[in-house]
Amino acid sequence: MYLPTYFQHEDLAGLIELIQQYPLATLVMIDPDGALEVNHLPLEYDAKIGEFGRLRGHIAKANPMFDLLNDAREVYVVFHADQTYISPNWYAGKQEHHRVVPTWNYRVVHVKGKIRKVADEKYLRGILARLTRQHEASQPLPWKMGDAPEDFIQEQLEKIVAIEIEIDSIVGKFKVSQNRSAADAEKVAKALENGHPDMADSVRKYYPKS
Repeated sequence: MYLPTYFQHEDLAGLIELIQQYPLATLVMIDPDGALEVNHLPLEYDAKIGEFGRLRGHIAKANPMFDLLNDAREVYVVFHADQTYISPNWYAGKQEHHRVVPTWNYRVVHVKGKIRKVADEKYLRGILARLTRQHEASQPLPWKMGDAPEDFIQEQLEKIVAIEIEIDSIVGKFKVSQNRSAADAEKVAKALENGHPDMADSVRKYYPKS
């Protein structure tokens, strides 16, 4: 990943916060023939294991990745947070010299690690229960696995398998106008307040780069 110094985010707690807030990951691996296998999976983060922690989730047994995981394999995982187009009209320089161009602001976390499948139903149920509790929390009456008939749940469990990724490295890129002047950054944040309030908050939070 191209990573200019002013966009590099090294605060591990901040990177973990992004993973937990935006858990849908793009997972990339290479099969034995050299072809890319790409999937999009919600993952949970566990800080208790290893230097950087571990990610957990599940995949369908019908997924081509299932047969690739008989042995642990290297994998690349990307988490995407807030992102939006940035117009040059929002920069002070647009009115002064017009030497400005459009760009895109975004926050991402890239993770490298070793992935393996875990054929353990209790382990799998734990992952599903935690993911469900987290993402049902905002519902007036949160759904839980016990709401569905046990035979139906068992049928669904037989179609999936747990996976875990032991993280070897974790890198963050928070591109939120840190390469602009303070005046430009504030103008960008102001312009984003209505349509993209999350990015407006990010511009103000991470400018200037600490």
